[in-house]
Amino acid sequence: MDMSKYQELFLSESKEHLKRMSQLTIALEQNPSDREGIDALFREAHSIKGMAASMGFENTATLAHHLEDFLDNFRKSGVVPEPAVDRLLAGIDLLEGLLANIEAEEPEQDVTAFMAEGGEDLLVVSEAAGESSGNQPEVNDDASEESGPVFKVLIDLAEDVPAPAARAILALEALKEFGRIGSCDPSEEEMKQGLAVKQVTAWLQSDVSEEIIAQKISAMPDIANVSFGSDRRQEGRSNRRDEDLRTVRVRTALLDKFVNLTGELITNRYMLQSAARSQEWNDIDSGLNLLTRLVTDLHYHVLQVRMTPLESITANLPRLVRDQCRKSDKKVKLEIIGDDVELDRAILEDLADPLVHMVRNAIDHGIEKEGTVQIRAWREKDLALIEVSDDGRGIDPASVRKKLNEKNFLKPAQIKALTDREIFQWVCYPGFSTAGQITETSGRGVGMDVVKSAVESLGGMLEIASKRGEGTRVLMKLPLSIAIIKILLVECDGQTLGIPVTRVLRTLDLGSNEVQLSGKQRIYPLDDEVIPLYSLNRLLHLQEHEAATMHLVISEIQGRKVGLIVDRLSGQQEAFVKTLVTPLSQLAGVSGATITGEGKIIFILDPQVLFEVETEQFSFSEVEESA
Repeated sequence: MDMSKYQELFLSESKEHLKRMSQLTIALEQNPSDREGIDALFREAHSIKGMAASMGFENTATLAHHLEDFLDNFRKSGVVPEPAVDRLLAGIDLLEGLLANIEAEEPEQDVTAFMAEGGEDLLVVSEAAGESSGNQPEVNDDASEESGPVFKVLIDLAEDVPAPAARAILALEALKEFGRIGSCDPSEEEMKQGLAVKQVTAWLQSDVSEEIIAQKISAMPDIANVSFGSDRRQEGRSNRRDEDLRTVRVRTALLDKFVNLTGELITNRYMLQSAARSQEWNDIDSGLNLLTRLVTDLHYHVLQVRMTPLESITANLPRLVRDQCRKSDKKVKLEIIGDDVELDRAILEDLADPLVHMVRNAIDHGIEKEGTVQIRAWREKDLALIEVSDDGRGIDPASVRKKLNEKNFLKPAQIKALTDREIFQWVCYPGFSTAGQITETSGRGVGMDVVKSAVESLGGMLEIASKRGEGTRVLMKLPLSIAIIKILLVECDGQTLGIPVTRVLRTLDLGSNEVQLSGKQRIYPLDDEVIPLYSLNRLLHLQEHEAATMHLVISEIQGRKVGLIVDRLSGQQEAFVKTLVTPLSQLAGVSGATITGEGKIIFILDPQVLFEVETEQFSFSEVEESA
């Protein structure tokens, strides 16, 4: 039987089991005598073993069986000792790597080295734990598995090396000093048998930088070159993305609804055809009303298929926090509230990495020794709000001002005029960092700018608030879906344009006498704040038109309110957003397009990008200087 058609289902199911295994293992670290948790973890490993065996993935089945046997001992003792948690998590990581091999259509990596190391000692610990009636043994740091990214190390031997196999083995031994080798090609057994070797490929799990590893290995005799590939899990993901083979689980109740709606649409089509032939205009009108209702219903349920709970990208965060705390010697409690809030699957996929960075940044750059990181999500109308906060040291506005001055991002007078709220938004400026030292997760001048760009590319907004000594809060405001969004229609020089309502704070109609001048800059006092006004026509290089009434769209750029002057406000509507292709994708400040019922194309604007492109060193401080 051809089993290849079931591979997608196998991968999807196995990833779900692995996710639950990781969650259960972290929970057992907090409550090691939870028998129900131990049993559940055993069942997850058993499920993976059975599926992998039926699909013919021998190494995956073997490793899952090994973990199943390992867990069976803890079912008998009733306690999972802490060193065993490290081993279980390392086993889960290796299973993830095996699934990535399968997904990328690569040979499964060898698992014998992992199965041979550390198992017997931990089983002795398990028996001791059972005899001590649940008392946990002291942690043996040496039993802990290495953590960190997995990447490919390619070691090229020099030409005409005497005993190349022996030289390759020595290079592997040196490589082991930096972490754990999951597998290598050729294998150590083949090298020990004297196999002629020109290049060794090893999969290394390590937190040590590539530069340090390359420096050490290259310094060894008869080593010609050391190069690196990427995390094999990332390779698997990128290959799968390139093929664009994505799957999603659909509830049978939704499928039933689609079948029913399709049947009603077919009936409606025949009704309209009959009414058109007999020219029964009342029946046509009734049929069109029914068609509108059916399409609206279908649209709603299609969106439900794409909706995925936030939990799908937060499930692995407890593991990440655990590992990060070990690296930084901190105690951090992670709280996740509202992970049942649903967003478009495409939004969550693009939000996963930024969320990981924010959590890492909070631990490494916010929490000092002990504290709490909280992720909270909720819905407000058509928006999903996700807040990542910590109770750490907070951001010192003075440090930000100093860094802005040192890097010449702004003039001293401009820096002085910035409010603290505006200052915090500069943390997201490319190349900006206040970290005192470079670590794995902060101080490199990258990170928060990428987070901000990701959120804005999804049609959302990002805000940062902080209080020194009390902590920092990062708030993301996101649309529930990127396929269909609400837009505000505006007119500029006869052209109708759209602005996502997520970028609109409010709209105003002003008399020309209400607008003030600060130098050459038009301003308007709103809510105890001076709002600079800019002509959208001018930003788009369109002709400006003077009118007695000024129509404003209030948006937020770089943490400051801005008024965009348009010729006309034409109301809101839902829009099916189409991504632009070259050359239209090169239009500055245009994020997509939609088509109206009349067949008219409407470009959708991104005010943030438009300002960044159309204004050099855009700063509101100049307005305040001249005010």
